[in-house]
Amino acid sequence: MRKNSYRQFDNSKQKKQKKKNRPEQKEERRKYKEALRSEHRYGTNTTIGWERLDNTAHVFPVIAGEDMTNVYRIFVNLNEEVDRDILFKALSLVLPKFSGFNVRLRQGVFWYYFEENGKPAPKVREENTYPCRYIVQNQNQSYLFRVSYYKNRINLEVFHVLTDGMGGINFLKELTYQYLRIAHPKLREQTGNQLSVDTSLNREDSFLKNYKKSHAKGYKTQKAYLLKGERLRKGEFGVIHGVMSVKALKEVAHRYGVSINEYLTAAFIYSIYTECMQKMTGLRPIRAAVPVNLRPFFHSVTTKNFFVMVSAEFLPEKESYSFSEVLEIVSKSLREQITKEHLENLFSYNVSNEKHLIARAVPLVLKNLAIRYVYTKAALANTTTVTNIGNISVADLYKPYIQMFGAFLAMSKGQPMKGTICSYGDRLMFTFSSVLADTSVQMGFFRRLSADGLEVEIESNGVYYE
Repeated sequence: MRKNSYRQFDNSKQKKQKKKNRPEQKEERRKYKEALRSEHRYGTNTTIGWERLDNTAHVFPVIAGEDMTNVYRIFVNLNEEVDRDILFKALSLVLPKFSGFNVRLRQGVFWYYFEENGKPAPKVREENTYPCRYIVQNQNQSYLFRVSYYKNRINLEVFHVLTDGMGGINFLKELTYQYLRIAHPKLREQTGNQLSVDTSLNREDSFLKNYKKSHAKGYKTQKAYLLKGERLRKGEFGVIHGVMSVKALKEVAHRYGVSINEYLTAAFIYSIYTECMQKMTGLRPIRAAVPVNLRPFFHSVTTKNFFVMVSAEFLPEKESYSFSEVLEIVSKSLREQITKEHLENLFSYNVSNEKHLIARAVPLVLKNLAIRYVYTKAALANTTTVTNIGNISVADLYKPYIQMFGAFLAMSKGQPMKGTICSYGDRLMFTFSSVLADTSVQMGFFRRLSADGLEVEIESNGVYYE
């Protein structure tokens, strides 16, 4: 294993600036709203007025706060340093095209909902603090995402109420394309300012479209083994990336007869087992929540949330297990759940509850109590979360300018450590995000991969080296 570190923040405090309501700012806001209402070049009316939240999104405004932000980050590393002014200009040009990002969150009597924002694009800042911070609704121009940069990296952080990882990638890729077109005029000469043919503006609620009446609950609710230990100082957030060859990883996974996703998820679970449970039997299983992108199963291109959670589960029932045994158990549990029928049953149960007439008539304040209760039970049923963004592809024209994509998640109740998988070309990045001071699980994971012959380059945001 090769190891290096990089800084993605400093601890300097930003000075608060007083807001000024100058006439030129009012004029800028008026022109921006006008641009939003007149944008029809891509065959999609980007003005939404107001819009319902999708089924999954209902939970996020209820549970989000400073300690559980429900913000995820997707980033792209370029082969050049990022220019702030160009990035802001790119954001200002791209944002009016995406009605799903052009919203603010509003609270009604019975439900939260989205309302067209219409304000100028939020400011782009050089990163100088920890990632995945809570997005305060009455700040950031009331937008539910933020864009920052550090050296050659562009960061997109999204409040999960807006969209899932696939929707975030859809937006970040187009933002990156626009940035490169401005920074390199020769690209604009070849492409103009048209959106990529692969970019979706679809705002369909695919949960509602595809659900079937269901009464069977398929989620695990029994309490799982929970990671505990000394935490980092309040506000600190640890990030460790492990970068490896996709080709080499495929060869290792093929040797075990499993997929890359199954192999990496099992390696994470095995590391928790060896580093935290000391290979002892336990009454509670190690359970990793694994989000499944539903779009390929139901032929959807929606930019709203469209995923469900399945669980990779391992319950130690004897004194000692080999990695091969754990891998077999974990891969079997995933394969049994990732079928179209089972996935359909999972989200149909949730949608059926939402559509229940009695539930719809309950005031939001009471709904919130019920949502928090249900969420807490579900959250404590998982030890961690492992999400796979998949392999990200870009148009050939932009490949020489792009080095790598990556992603990671914020913490949630009962889960102080999470893992994210993201690949680009032949490079795959497995990222640990954690608020625990101890890194034995992460190092155990990378040792497991090294034992299988994989060369892993480790990077960190520096928290664990201070």
